[in-house]
Amino acid sequence: MVDDHLTSDVVLRARGLVKVHGVGRGERRILDGVDLDVHPGELVAIVGRSGSGKSTLLQLLGGLDRADAGSVEVAGRPVAGPRAPGERELSALRRTEIGFVFQFFHLLPELDGEANVLLPTTLPGADRASAGRGRELIDRLGLRDVAGLRPHQLSGGEQQRFALARALVADPALVLADEPIGNLDAEAGDTVLDLLRGAADHRRAVVMVTHQAEATARADRVLRLEEGRLVPVTSSDGDVAVHAAG
Repeated sequence: MVDDHLTSDVVLRARGLVKVHGVGRGERRILDGVDLDVHPGELVAIVGRSGSGKSTLLQLLGGLDRADAGSVEVAGRPVAGPRAPGERELSALRRTEIGFVFQFFHLLPELDGEANVLLPTTLPGADRASAGRGRELIDRLGLRDVAGLRPHQLSGGEQQRFALARALVADPALVLADEPIGNLDAEAGDTVLDLLRGAADHRRAVVMVTHQAEATARADRVLRLEEGRLVPVTSSDGDVAVHAAG
């Protein structure tokens, strides 16, 4: 991970993102020209009804899926669009500059919790300080007593916290979180939100998809994905997360 992004005005820039599902009469534009800028120090929450395309958008922003049109840049480097890199370069970019918190964890079943967190630190180009950071995250998230257990031995909430620690271990420029507190009790959820808020406060950019009011309350901006586009949500909209979840 490099620190060039800390002096940039924008960590994440998306322009005109389009994603189409189906063909012919069954064609549906899940995303229809999404624009988004996220600056260093910002935590942006995205809400929307089930099936509106929120998770699809996160995958496009992180280079895990290909858009049908539009472009994405992370830390000034192209992820999608006319200048998109090949898979090898894109994989290296994801490894150093993008941290993912998946809704369904994606922990490797053959590794224990700590090994899952530290796996990114063993890859080429990893920051030597990352392993120490990973162990600190495990302690902070209250996972030390279960760090030697494999995913099938962990609760859903414990797996979610290990997934968060893995996402933050490389100190990425951008963190993308899909329902980061969806499987957690109130205390564990607060700890996770504190970490995401802390990442933003340390000049990282955080984008999280959520339907929970306690998560949107921590955000600097709340956007609703509606009819394939992002629209700002204001305080006058009331309980935005509950309203948007439908």
